[in-house]
Amino acid sequence: MVELTPRSPCEGLLPLTIGRVTMSEADTGVLTSLAPFAGQQSALSDVLKSAHGMALPQPNRATGKTGARALWFGRDMALLMGPPPDPALARHAALTDQSDGWAVVRLEGTGAREVLARLTPLDLRADRFKTGHTARSDLRHMMSSITRIGEDSYLIMVFRAFAETLVQDLTEAMESVAARQARK
Repeated sequence: MVELTPRSPCEGLLPLTIGRVTMSEADTGVLTSLAPFAGQQSALSDVLKSAHGMALPQPNRATGKTGARALWFGRDMALLMGPPPDPALARHAALTDQSDGWAVVRLEGTGAREVLARLTPLDLRADRFKTGHTARSDLRHMMSSITRIGEDSYLIMVFRAFAETLVQDLTEAMESVAARQARK
């Protein structure tokens, strides 16, 4: 019988620091999609708040903090990151474990915004894409979720199958930004 060994999506690829920017694999805990049943958004938000300490996020927003966060993940969809979902949530939404389906990296440091700006069409200026903002967008040629979690810190999610491509694309952008910073 074959023995399978669990591996994280970016195992052996990260962490990596180039210039003033660091890319590392984020430990997100359990990832659970929440798809509210018709008319149940408010009730789901109440249960999410009492069970996990955060409300259901509005479009393009994140709630909670490291260890327990909820991201807007598309129309009528949120992603709970961190704790296993409280069973009471299932009365108000369809819950689906997404833990093995995503690669999640943290990009941080002076120049992180410039690195992402080379790969996505999002307006990442601090007054437009503030801490707690999130978006589903292209990242070079992949669909992604990008969330600003700090002044110079972002969570980036792509499907697990694209983990190596994500690291490669971000590495090239990090090298380019570092070269530009070195010339200043």
